[in-house]
Amino acid sequence: MQDTYASSGPGLVFWIVWGVVIIFEIASYWRVFEKAGKPGWASIIPIYNAFVLLQIVGRPWWWFLLCLIPVVNIVVGIMITLDLAKSFGKGVGFAVGIILLGFIFIPVLAWGDAQYQGPAAAIPVS
Repeated sequence: MQDTYASSGPGLVFWIVWGVVIIFEIASYWRVFEKAGKPGWASIIPIYNAFVLLQIVGRPWWWFLLCLIPVVNIVVGIMITLDLAKSFGKGVGFAVGIILLGFIFIPVLAWGDAQYQGPAAAIPVS
């Protein structure tokens, strides 16, 4: 079978668009970390970014170990996402948005008017 340039075009367009989306998401997480007073570069370092995220939401470091346990990691991930939303003054609905449509809600958190209010664990429940 012979490859033609016409058949490879749609695949190339897909990968270019996908690369742009990935770069935009990296920039969004970078901005979220900076809004929280942490270095933005920490968002692109694997494993370290999880520890910094736990600091942002006010959870202890050993929660990272909980993320390594199957099924428990899903519950812990939801709790961390809820705490992230609370840390920026957002509610449960926004946390659900991050879980289901993170590629939209993380940029909204990054470049929207949300301000970091401190770790969610320290924010009183009203």
